[in-house]
Amino acid sequence: MNKTKSSGELPPNYEELKKAVNRTSDWKERLDAVEQLGRWKHEQIIDVLTHRMKNDPVHQVQEAAFRKLKGFGQEVQLPPRKKGDLIKGAGKVLVRIKKSLPEGHSYEEFKEKLKKTRLDVYDAYEGDKGADFDKWLENAWASISGR
Repeated sequence: MNKTKSSGELPPNYEELKKAVNRTSDWKERLDAVEQLGRWKHEQIIDVLTHRMKNDPVHQVQEAAFRKLKGFGQEVQLPPRKKGDLIKGAGKVLVRIKKSLPEGHSYEEFKEKLKKTRLDVYDAYEGDKGADFDKWLENAWASISGR
């Protein structure tokens, strides 16, 4: 297990990790960056982790940031799991994508277009839903009425 470094220094790859922790289209990369940043107790890192804890659309990333902040002795509370759209307007995005595809398109075509056009939405829900993502997305696709 890695120990926290509290020498007041930033990790040598801080700028790279800061970019990764804010990358909207890759929740796994954000989670990994949170884990790595959480090894270094520094005011800038505490600010970055606090922002991620409060604002990440994927609850798993919020929880990781929360755990790291608690480990630093910060007085923080884990935000409740978001209800409704994880990303504002995501429901409308799904409708627009379905309506942009030809009649009779497959679920796989819908899923692929969502991934290509709105990776941020795809990624947030994939991270949030975990193993249930495909079932959730297929149900969402099926519930959107056609043209």
